[in-house]
Amino acid sequence: MGNIVTLDSIDREELDVYARLTEAQIRNRLEPEKGIFIAESPKVIRLALDAGYEPVSFLMEQKHIEGDAKDLLLRCPDAPVYTGERALLKELTGYELTRGVLSAMRRKPLPALDAVLKGAKRVAVLDGIVDASNLGAIVRSAAALNIDAVVFSSTCCDPLNRRAVRVSMGTVFLVPWTILPENGLGLLRGYGFRTAAMALVDDSLAMDDPKLKAIDRLAVVLGTEGDGLSKETIAACDFAVKIPMAHGVDSLNVAAASAVAFWELRR
Repeated sequence: MGNIVTLDSIDREELDVYARLTEAQIRNRLEPEKGIFIAESPKVIRLALDAGYEPVSFLMEQKHIEGDAKDLLLRCPDAPVYTGERALLKELTGYELTRGVLSAMRRKPLPALDAVLKGAKRVAVLDGIVDASNLGAIVRSAAALNIDAVVFSSTCCDPLNRRAVRVSMGTVFLVPWTILPENGLGLLRGYGFRTAAMALVDDSLAMDDPKLKAIDRLAVVLGTEGDGLSKETIAACDFAVKIPMAHGVDSLNVAAASAVAFWELRR
């Protein structure tokens, strides 16, 4: 198991990607034709490798080289492995590496919309979800509850944001996804989808309405954390849906609402 670099300083330029560059910089500045993202923990990195993502390098505590990360390094013998004691790595990242293993990985080209939607029956459309934790939780629920694909508006945060990947527990590598082009809802109709906006409007259907179960291809549209979907987006959808609430509560956090909605759609 070669290519191991034992650190005695955190000043190496190769380590910038792990701590000194912003999410926007590692997405756009380093190899802009591909970009970079960070995967954390052996489990998440394994899922990324299984999905065909290529590691640029690893950063880990020394104990993981022959421990939790051994199988990863055997799969990626050419990737440099930067390692050191916990105190040194904390100096670099600013926090304890509780999972002990990070990997900088190359992005892949986004798949075309028709490839993502091929054969799909239930699709989640995320519009303006800017909190990375919420986005990661929604993707995790989509993977667990048989949503066939997820499409993101250009106003969403990056699905490969470091926190989004971590919160999704790597399921962002399991569910087919892409970025929805302009006039996205119209494009979905062109693929035979009916569109349902999750919105608190007077004519919203309950999420367990039998009408929804009878629809062959359905895309559920979820909006931003604060204001939800715009009036224009709601009007552009075929109908609106909501989750019946109790005790005077009018809504759920968008991540929690997505889990309930996805559960209803799979039943």
